[in-house]
Amino acid sequence: MPYNELKRLEAVNRFLKVKVDKQEEFKEIAQLAADICDVPNALITLIGQDTEYILFNDRFVPNSGRDQSFCHFVVESKAIIIVPDAQLDANLKDYDAVTREAGIRFYAGAPLTTNDGQTLGSLCVFDRKPGQLTEIQTKMLQNLAKQVIQLLDFESNLHFLKEQYLNAKKLELKMNSFFESTTSNHLLLDRDLNIICCNKAVKLLIKKAYGVELNPGMNIMQFIDSNYMADFINNCGITLSGESIRLELLHNYGVFSSWFIDSYDPARNNDGEIIGISYNSIDISKRIASQQTALAQQRKLSRIAFIQSHEFRRPVATIKGMLNLMEMDGYDENYPLLKVIKNSVNEIDDSIIEIVNFTVKNTEKTGY
Repeated sequence: MPYNELKRLEAVNRFLKVKVDKQEEFKEIAQLAADICDVPNALITLIGQDTEYILFNDRFVPNSGRDQSFCHFVVESKAIIIVPDAQLDANLKDYDAVTREAGIRFYAGAPLTTNDGQTLGSLCVFDRKPGQLTEIQTKMLQNLAKQVIQLLDFESNLHFLKEQYLNAKKLELKMNSFFESTTSNHLLLDRDLNIICCNKAVKLLIKKAYGVELNPGMNIMQFIDSNYMADFINNCGITLSGESIRLELLHNYGVFSSWFIDSYDPARNNDGEIIGISYNSIDISKRIASQQTALAQQRKLSRIAFIQSHEFRRPVATIKGMLNLMEMDGYDENYPLLKVIKNSVNEIDDSIIEIVNFTVKNTEKTGY
């Protein structure tokens, strides 16, 4: 298929998607065309790849195959076509619309051509009896065709603007839902550190800490702890120069403190210019508390291992040494109970070693 025809069909398909709002205006133009040309019928058509479509009420509907369409010749010639008597026209005389009872005899169609030169269909008039157009009628039909394409362009642009608006609203709702439902704190600051927008989590945090309703336009500096003020200003300056920052730290908010992962990222406009700072923080207090609990447990395990390996095992080792000496001197032959004692001491020693190994192993797993 030629490239120009592909582009033309793209334009046709775009108009086929449009739901027409200005139905009365199109009906008035069609009726005016019929009246001016002194015929009973007028149609607005589009020619697809294989199908002719006519404008009916609020949309274009299939009418016939392209191979049976009079308007097809208008699209191919890109000029007005006038057929005084279709029964005498070599191209049209065998068409179903001509051969049937009370078929079409007279036809005139003016091209619907877009600003970029794509001929999409026609504004046509027709009658069951032969006819002709005067020069003025021909000119008026062409002018009305221009009005049709202008109205179709308007309807198409309006349709796609509405579609884009609805898609943007859907995306906005999704983004806003995510923005507001997350437990992370999100702030967008301008270059002067005034709040452009903030999510619900930030508002709840500031309300809890300071009893203040956070709103756009406020300067964030009034809510920064004095001990952290210098670092915050420095981080903002680095971010406004184009760098991103990630860090973990303990924040003081009013009467309470929490651990957060903070991130500072440059906020840019469509031209890539830095217009402010995207500041985000995630509360990691629970994670820090878990780490501290694990560290305390590790310290306890280390203490247990030390006690087992030094304070308990030392006297056991002394007893084992004495029993070995007594065994070498043959006391175990005269005192069988020594063997029982020796076995018990060995069991104690094995248990101590097992406890120490278990403690060391679990200490290594915690990574502390």
